Amino acid sequence: MEEILSFPLCPSSPIPKLPSRSQNSPRRRPPRPRFPAARAKLHAPVPPIAPIPKVHPSLPKIPLSSSSSSSSSSEEKLLFLDSLGVDLASGAAAAAVARAPIGEMRAAAAALVELGLGPGELRRSAGMCPEILAAAPETIAAAAAFLRREAGVPAAALPRVIRRRPRLLVSSVPGRLRPTLYFLQTLGISPISRHATLLSCSVEEKLLPRLEFLESAGFSRKEARAMARRFPQLMCYSIEGNLRPKLGFLLDAMGRSPVELREFPHYFSFGLDGRIRPRHIACEERGVRLPLPAMLRPGDERFRARLDVCVGSSPPMRSSPLWQQSLEQVYGDHDNSLLCLERGKWRFSTSDSLLLA
Repeated sequence: MEEILSFPLCPSSPIPKLPSRSQNSPRRRPPRPRFPAARAKLHAPVPPIAPIPKVHPSLPKIPLSSSSSSSSSSEEKLLFLDSLGVDLASGAAAAAVARAPIGEMRAAAAALVELGLGPGELRRSAGMCPEILAAAPETIAAAAAFLRREAGVPAAALPRVIRRRPRLLVSSVPGRLRPTLYFLQTLGISPISRHATLLSCSVEEKLLPRLEFLESAGFSRKEARAMARRFPQLMCYSIEGNLRPKLGFLLDAMGRSPVELREFPHYFSFGLDGRIRPRHIACEERGVRLPLPAMLRPGDERFRARLDVCVGSSPPMRSSPLWQQSLEQVYGDHDNSLLCLERGKWRFSTSDSLLLA
């Protein structure tokens, strides 16, 4: 073991000495390779990145000029509707013309002018039915052609019909106007041109329920249809707002028979509080009983004169020479009847003699 450790080193291979380095001297790093082109690009200034605008996913971009154009269009529409007298406060008017462009409204107004409507008639029609301003000109032309060709309305009378019922021009010809025309013809109403305003009424929702109400009041089917032929406008009146309260007043307060309505269905055209009730009270106070036409048709002055004649004088016979100078001159030819006493009350009678019960 000692022999191995004492083996002499070869003198020809001296051990190189490493240079001494102090503890505080920094360690040298190997030099880095230099790339001039890459170094220049690395230190070049980077342009700033533009910020990406945030857009709401559900709201599209609107150009800056659209707000001003929409406001001007709204003002133009408001001025146009105000010139026609359309009340924008009503819900029906707002719903009808809110989405209609001003161009379509002007086109509809031009179509109405072509039919012969003047400025006043146009304002009245637009006020009664604002939907007419949102109707297409083709729809208006189709309805007007139906009224002239199939309903027989003369061209000169067409503006008057439209003024009374402008909804005719926005009604569908195959869905509303033509079925109602056929139904009115089956009732025997003629001529249709005189009652063209009924053509916009629904057969199922308006006409049939009125006939059923008359049948429920005690009239037969034949009598109800006869009343509709005698007074076609009866089919337009509201059941709850007109027919039922007036029928109840006739039967209960006035104590009359429904038979009088069969002969005079025009009774439903007079106001209950404005004419029927006051005149019935006036007749009751004076003990006079008049038929419905004689009580309701004349004006106030003629009605008071009739009561004075009934109370203050004795009625002449039809054969009397005083007949033409008294009753017929006061009441007209349509009241060619005699005053009669029935149950202590003067009434008109179609007989030629006085009846005293």
